[in-house]
Amino acid sequence: MYGWDSYFEAIGLLLDGRVDLAKAMADNFQYEIDYYGKILNANRSYYLTRTQPPFYSSLVREVFEVTQDKEWLASHLQTAIKEYQTVWMVDHQRLTENGLNRYLAEGIGQPPEAEKGHFNHEMGPYAAAMGITVSEYEKRYQEGSIENKALDAYFVHDRSVRESGHDTSYRLEGICSHLNVVELNAFLYKYETDFAEIIKTVFENEFMSDGKKYTSQYWLEKAEKRNMLANKFLWNETKGMYFDYNFIEKQQTSFVSATTFTPLWAKMCTPHQASEIVKNALPLLKEKGGIASCTKESRGPISEARPQKQWDYPNGWAPHQMMIWKGLYQYGFENEAQELIYRWLYMITKNAVDYNGTIPEKYDVVSATHKVFAEYGNVGTEFQYITQEGFGWMNASFQYGLSLLKPSYREKLNQLITPETIFHG
Repeated sequence: MYGWDSYFEAIGLLLDGRVDLAKAMADNFQYEIDYYGKILNANRSYYLTRTQPPFYSSLVREVFEVTQDKEWLASHLQTAIKEYQTVWMVDHQRLTENGLNRYLAEGIGQPPEAEKGHFNHEMGPYAAAMGITVSEYEKRYQEGSIENKALDAYFVHDRSVRESGHDTSYRLEGICSHLNVVELNAFLYKYETDFAEIIKTVFENEFMSDGKKYTSQYWLEKAEKRNMLANKFLWNETKGMYFDYNFIEKQQTSFVSATTFTPLWAKMCTPHQASEIVKNALPLLKEKGGIASCTKESRGPISEARPQKQWDYPNGWAPHQMMIWKGLYQYGFENEAQELIYRWLYMITKNAVDYNGTIPEKYDVVSATHKVFAEYGNVGTEFQYITQEGFGWMNASFQYGLSLLKPSYREKLNQLITPETIFHG
């Protein structure tokens, strides 16, 4: 059960009337926070040192909308506040000096789930300098008989990339724990506004947690402060979009990512900012099959020495699409959302029809195909790992997209009419 996957899967489950399973996922998150101190990257022992993007408040709210179980909500709100304070808002850990947040996984050395040879490129020069093989260098480094501070720092970043859910991407490679990333701060803004809304509408503006009384105003002030900091450090008025901020170098990055849309999903940006993002980022990221993870220019050249990363161009991922659709709707960009939904659903449907029902983990949205070439292949397409049930958040994105798609477009989708026939530009 992966951390942020679970929230997006739950959207599909709720649409399918399986609130029991969505509720069980929230209950499992609560158990993890109570017993392991965080929502884990996934529920495996080797993930005890890192969390994942925070969607707990969203999951709890959406389950409660169906169940209306106030006692259950109160219990989970207490746990979510605890997670917010003890995982995300601890000074000099995931909270940085400027008041914004970063991903920072614990643990040292190579992450244990990485495939054999995954870090050969990073270790190769050090092995060559010592005149030993990469595998021998790796063995000694992992044992601790070789010290390498630069490699230690690299693995802090690498583990933090995995905590971000975007493993891996050149946006975060080698710098992740030095970045206030746009999406994390948008997600935590939503925690703060979710807490405020729940306390105001369900608990009559007064909620006790861990012996402290909270009002909606308390959380709204937190959200307003975060938004002010996001405008200062993450928003770029000249380029009309959000960028990650490197707090070590004290400057914004220039990497154009689909995550620039997450403030629309979190309702963090102004209508002006939303329209600027639609005007500036949408043309850069929109492809045949939907939104690409980043631009080709930001990803940079690919070679044997600099291989393709799975969270970069030309790939597109379900959680990005789902958040972008919702964000566009929330700011009145329904036509843009409908086009993106249609492009994504058409790609999924066409590939499923042509390839015996294959529903994979991700797509190449530029070529609109499941044939993806990146470090982890494509779960659900390899012969040894064909998932007959599809892939969780991809299935959910299809259900969610269908629930939003206008009847006229659904009819066109049934006929497999290409997006190029319908949309221009």
